[in-house]
Amino acid sequence: MEIISHADRAAELFLSGYNCAQSVFGAFCDVTGMEFEAAMRLSSSFGGGMGRLREVCGTVSSMFMIAGILWGYSDTGEDGSKAAHYTRIQHLAEAFRKEHNTIICRELIASLKKDSSPIPEPRTEQYYKERPCVRFVRTAAEILDREIALEAQK
Repeated sequence: MEIISHADRAAELFLSGYNCAQSVFGAFCDVTGMEFEAAMRLSSSFGGGMGRLREVCGTVSSMFMIAGILWGYSDTGEDGSKAAHYTRIQHLAEAFRKEHNTIICRELIASLKKDSSPIPEPRTEQYYKERPCVRFVRTAAEILDREIALEAQK
């Protein structure tokens, strides 16, 4: 069986019709231990910058959710775990920002017509040619893989 990278799997999911958040979140089911359908449902709200509101990019939201599953805290965080986790989240955001200058969906897709309608555009060949989102999907997956590798070295 051929091993596929998380970035390739995320791009594959996006190009098959899943939203940006689902694509990243679903690509990491092998790491998070989540069942694929549950992962798709959980992350479905975050596509298009949170329900096409064009706020925080869905790929970034998925990075944060995966980080929460892998390294998040489950109590009040008063022992310093909250600050440590928020530091990691800010680090992930900065890594994405370094690649694309922003983590905000509407800024990432500024070259496209402005549309925050709740009705998604049909996934056509032209859609994929115009939309830069597959790059963001790949970037988020690559950033997470680097973070996972760094954590494994500790």
